[in-house]
Amino acid sequence: MNRPHSRKRFGQHFLSDPEVIQQITDLIAPSPTDHIVEIGPGRGALTMPLMKHRVRLTVIEIDRNLAGAIRSQFGHEPDFKIQIQDALNVDYAKLIGADHVRVVGNLPYNISTPLILKLRSHHTSIQDMTFMLQKEVVDRLCAVPGTKAYGRLSVMVQSGSQVEPYFEVPPLAFEPPPRVTSKLVRITPQLSSLSAHAEALLETSVRQAFGQRRKTIKNTLGKTVSHEVLTTCGIGLTQRPDEIDVETYVRLANALSVG
Repeated sequence: MNRPHSRKRFGQHFLSDPEVIQQITDLIAPSPTDHIVEIGPGRGALTMPLMKHRVRLTVIEIDRNLAGAIRSQFGHEPDFKIQIQDALNVDYAKLIGADHVRVVGNLPYNISTPLILKLRSHHTSIQDMTFMLQKEVVDRLCAVPGTKAYGRLSVMVQSGSQVEPYFEVPPLAFEPPPRVTSKLVRITPQLSSLSAHAEALLETSVRQAFGQRRKTIKNTLGKTVSHEVLTTCGIGLTQRPDEIDVETYVRLANALSVG
């Protein structure tokens, strides 16, 4: 069977280095009791070792050519299911159901940020997420206040998850090689202190603050939130958005939700 070619419009770079594949499998540490959702299986580099661990596996693939090849390889397995769809458009509540799933994938760089933010809303149904991403995105996910990488993505993900960076993966581990270095990251959802209303307010506040990250809080959030509320939450009016830690943004969202 001929191997499917990569398609630029889907941002495809197929993992091909056996040593890296083994490292990622070891990091995931799949168990036969796991229900794993793999996003973007490509040519099945991770799919194969996951199935060898006898997991229940659901794969999501947008490319029909790749999906056909994956189905022909694994479709006979009773615990294997494939969904041909854009991962950004999947109804994850329906897919997950009452399960507690693990999510893995070598994510196309062009969808990684919106997809992670979408999956974040299903944190109560997800045990953990192990992704290979562009190194720059992992740096943003893990960033601390006062750094250039710290921004909206850092706050939104860290506010409800533990984020752990792992090893880098060079371009030559892929076919064709991307122009950037990749990196593994694990995102483990934590019990959130935010109500649904406060979650929405956190998103609004963080988006407003980092929309003009070089301006002071007085000239961003200070235009819609009272200065008294900001200072009560420990936010200085002369601070910039990237100087405020995640816990303080969460405190502000909670304060706004009851105000």
